[in-house]
Amino acid sequence: MPKIAVILASTRTGRAGAGVAQWVLEQARQRGDADYELIDLAEVDLPQIDEPFPPAMGRYAYPCTQQWAATVAAYDGYVIVTPEYNHSFPGALKNALDRVYAEWNNKAAGLVSYGVDGGVRAVEALRPVLGALQLADVSAQVTLSLRTDFDGFGASFTPGEHQGPALTAMLDQLLSWSTALAGIRGSGPTPAP
Repeated sequence: MPKIAVILASTRTGRAGAGVAQWVLEQARQRGDADYELIDLAEVDLPQIDEPFPPAMGRYAYPCTQQWAATVAAYDGYVIVTPEYNHSFPGALKNALDRVYAEWNNKAAGLVSYGVDGGVRAVEALRPVLGALQLADVSAQVTLSLRTDFDGFGASFTPGEHQGPALTAMLDQLLSWSTALAGIRGSGPTPAP
């Protein structure tokens, strides 16, 4: 059975994303088609990148990076739950993505965003980063508006009825791509051009 991580990208105190990530996890687990687990970046020990070698070399010097590499490598795909901060995604997520390289390769990612306008600019900023990491981001996504999917402009999460089908569509694509890419990962490293 595929193993999928739901990555909670916001590390702020009182973050709206905790409720979103829990909703995604609960809905996903009801499907019974994969093993879904939560990774909360607020609980992961990842200082700003300070490794002496570029991540693409795979020579991780520090225990926190080695542990993060093992964590990322353990999954077949990812659901990234991200807020939109200043027309982009949080620095904690960028640091987590940039810290390792090969462990992300040839896997799939689905995106759940939230913000005043549904977090769409965060997703658009995130897609090229995922591509550079050889992560196949699926086209279906969930965009949650602080105006309509939260009570009190982010105080509590109450997704609209249309969000359940949007999540289902994204998870369907994520599972298809995760399963398809497993064969590529199993065939060994791709030679450099």
